[in-house]
Amino acid sequence: MTRMTFARAINAGLRKSLEDDSKVVLLGEDIGTLGGVFRVTDGLQKDFGKHRVVDTPLAESAIVGTAVGLAYRGYRPVVEIQFDGFIYPAFDQIVSQVAKLHYRTRGAVKMPITIRVPFGGGIGSPEHHSESPEAYFTHTSGLRVVTVSNPQDAYTVIQQAIACDDPVLYFEPKRRYHDKGDVDEAAGLQSAEPMGKARLLTDGTDVTLVAYGPLVKTALDAASAAADEGISIQVIDLRSLAPVDYDTVVASVRRTGRLVVTHEAGQSGGLGAEVAASITERCFYHLEAAPVRVTGFDIPYPYSKLEMHHLPGLDRILDGVDRALGRPNSLSGLEG
Repeated sequence: MTRMTFARAINAGLRKSLEDDSKVVLLGEDIGTLGGVFRVTDGLQKDFGKHRVVDTPLAESAIVGTAVGLAYRGYRPVVEIQFDGFIYPAFDQIVSQVAKLHYRTRGAVKMPITIRVPFGGGIGSPEHHSESPEAYFTHTSGLRVVTVSNPQDAYTVIQQAIACDDPVLYFEPKRRYHDKGDVDEAAGLQSAEPMGKARLLTDGTDVTLVAYGPLVKTALDAASAAADEGISIQVIDLRSLAPVDYDTVVASVRRTGRLVVTHEAGQSGGLGAEVAASITERCFYHLEAAPVRVTGFDIPYPYSKLEMHHLPGLDRILDGVDRALGRPNSLSGLEG
């Protein structure tokens, strides 16, 4: 085991993929000499050369379009979107080309493209630099969408995404880049947990709490705080947002009878709504209460002084747990 930061774990995973497959190439703005805005690709151009770690123009549509051409020629391109809010110029390429080409060609053309997206808040930046656009892509058939919450998954899942023949959007919670954890670099992909599998993080009997990406740590803190009051919460890290591992969530809700879903993205049309609806369909006769969503508000990410009021924190998640349990609480009139 090696203790490393979240960002360093992604770097190590990228390095391993570059070493193992000469067809892996990285593309992005400032990822070479600078090593990326968040230094995630630091040192990779030096070690693998400018032909495999490519500094691109500031043109996201062109970057993803180039990746499509590379995929056509048998390469496995890995694209970095510098900030989540910069992905929109490439939206047409992603949903119209990347997501459709395999289907359109009846399987003749594969699109093994990995698109890395630093996302979410917590770094004191406003819109364009702090956003949660994942629901746009989970709605798009033909794309796999994953997000990681700890350094071990950051290391393993990036390699799984690159090795996958499907296009994968790999969402990285930027406020967790400096979090540290143990990483087993010797673990092979064959023995690793599948990329599309959700993970049970705590054992609980009263409430199922589903989170992903940046809020997994907050959900675990909420479970610990609730335990002090005698409330038993089963925390699930969703990991894969498209497809969703509903079997794991269903098994948990059938045990607890209650569901709380939390994410940073706004509530309307968010992934939490889809999870809540799907679990209601599958677990209607097991539910003791309606599912509860604890989300960001339906506004652009606010400026740094207000951001922590927008992001679901410990108190708001515990309030959601109280609502699921039918307990009185001080935030009962708060939406989202």
